[in-house]
Amino acid sequence: MSAVVDVQSLRERIEDVAATPAGDPLPSDADAVIRALLDALEQGTVRSAERTRDGQWRAVPWVKRGILLGFRLGRVVDMSPRDASPFHFVDKHTYPTQRFAPERGVRIVPGGSTVRRGAYVAPGVVCMPPMYINVGAFVGAGSMVDSHALVGSCAQIGERVHLSAAAQIGGVLEPINAAPVVIEDDVFVGGGCGVYEGTIVRERAVLAAGVILTRGTPVFDLVRETVYRSGEAPLEIPAGAVVVPGSRRIRSGWGAEQELSLQAPIIVKYRDQTTDASTALEQALR
Repeated sequence: MSAVVDVQSLRERIEDVAATPAGDPLPSDADAVIRALLDALEQGTVRSAERTRDGQWRAVPWVKRGILLGFRLGRVVDMSPRDASPFHFVDKHTYPTQRFAPERGVRIVPGGSTVRRGAYVAPGVVCMPPMYINVGAFVGAGSMVDSHALVGSCAQIGERVHLSAAAQIGGVLEPINAAPVVIEDDVFVGGGCGVYEGTIVRERAVLAAGVILTRGTPVFDLVRETVYRSGEAPLEIPAGAVVVPGSRRIRSGWGAEQELSLQAPIIVKYRDQTTDASTALEQALR
C-alpha cells in the first residue's frame, strides 16, 4: 500500500485537473493524481461520503469528482489474465482490480470475486464468491459480503454488517452531490434485498430476504404507526428496525378491479439490546 497522502493537497490538485475543459489534454501528472486518490481511498484516508456531527450522511464532492476524472483519463485496455484462463476483460486502465496480501487481514474466498481499485475493505472482512465491490465503496471491519452480493460505487457499509447472498447495494457516482447508499454498523441484509438511490439503513436494522428499498418506496411502521418516505432527504430506515416484505392493496380504479397490490416494506418490530439479528427476524416472521 502506498504512503498516506496530504489530503488537502490532493483535493486541490484534483479540483485543478478536473477544471480542464472537455476536449483539452489533461495535465501530465493526471495519472499520478488519480493513483494517489485511489491509494487514499483504499487506505481509508479519504472517503466518498462522510457522516456529519448531526448523524447525517453527505457525499464528498471532490472525491467523487476525482473518481469521475479517472474514467475521463482512462484508456480502454486488455486486462485479461496472462495465462490459460478462459476469462477476458477490457476496461479503463485506471480501474483495474485490487490485489490483496494476507497482511491486509481480508479474506477473499476463491471463486470469482472482484474488488475494484479505489474501494476500502477493512481488516476482518470476508468476501464469499462471487461478489463485487466497486470503486469508492467502503466496507467496515468484520463485515461479510456473501455470494452474488454487490457493493456499488461509493456505497458505505459499516462494521459487522452481513450482506447476504444476492444482496444489491446500489451505487451513486453522479451527480457528485448525490447522497450515497449507506448501511450502518451491525445491520443484517437478507438474501435478495435491494437498497438503492441513496437510502440510509441505520445501525442494527434487519432487512428480511427480498426487501427492496428505493427513493420512491414508502415503508410502513406497524410499531410507531407511521410511514417513512423520501422527500428532500433520502429514505431512511430507523435504527434497530426489523423490515419484512409486504404489500398494500390498490383501492381504486382498474388496479382495484384486478385485485392488484403494490410492494410495501413493513417494520414489524424493533431489536432490543439482547436480541441478535437472526433471532429478531425469526421472531418477527413467526
